[in-house]
Amino acid sequence: MRDLDQTVIKFDHDKNFKNEDFYLSKSNKHVFDFLNKWPKWERNFINVSGEKLSGKTHLMNIFLQKNKGIKFEGKSLQNDDLKKIKIYENIVIENLSSEVNEKLLYSLFNLVEQDNKFIIITSTKSIVNIPFDLKDLKSRAKNFILLNIEKPDDELIFAIILKNLSDRQISLDDKFIGFIIKRIERSYSKIYDFIYKIDQLSLKKKKSIDFKIIKEVLGE
Repeated sequence: MRDLDQTVIKFDHDKNFKNEDFYLSKSNKHVFDFLNKWPKWERNFINVSGEKLSGKTHLMNIFLQKNKGIKFEGKSLQNDDLKKIKIYENIVIENLSSEVNEKLLYSLFNLVEQDNKFIIITSTKSIVNIPFDLKDLKSRAKNFILLNIEKPDDELIFAIILKNLSDRQISLDDKFIGFIIKRIERSYSKIYDFIYKIDQLSLKKKKSIDFKIIKEVLGE
């Protein structure tokens, strides 16, 4: 296991979105690097997809700290929001799904194109796979640059577990984390669920974490 001397390991729930608090790995570095190239993008329409808790919100907050912009929640998009974007060059729409007001979203896309602004959409699935009813919106979705945060690799799983247990004042030997990595499902939500459960079980048993507790949480 690599030495985690790169102290960029804080995550969304910490409400701390500095560059140095985001842990880079093969799973997400391509997205991070692309966003840092702004405004030298091939197109102004970007979609960052990835499963829940994969760090999309963290990346968007890092981006907006560096570049002036405004952020909206996809399902809460309203007509007044179209007026708010006028003074901003960058618009972020988070957690886009089929629940969005499609006509309003299409109008937003037109405004972005008309005023040569930039828009970043985050979603759990690629925007081209969201089942929009509006034909023009489906067509417009195909114009997006598609970036996907991949499933966590070993280094990222190691970092997430180490950092989050450390936040809970729980120290865990590398051999235990290595054991977990070989057995845990490669899902961000499953990893955070594991961290929560092992914390609760450790508190309940009033003892330090050992292989027995780890196996119990993993369901072995």
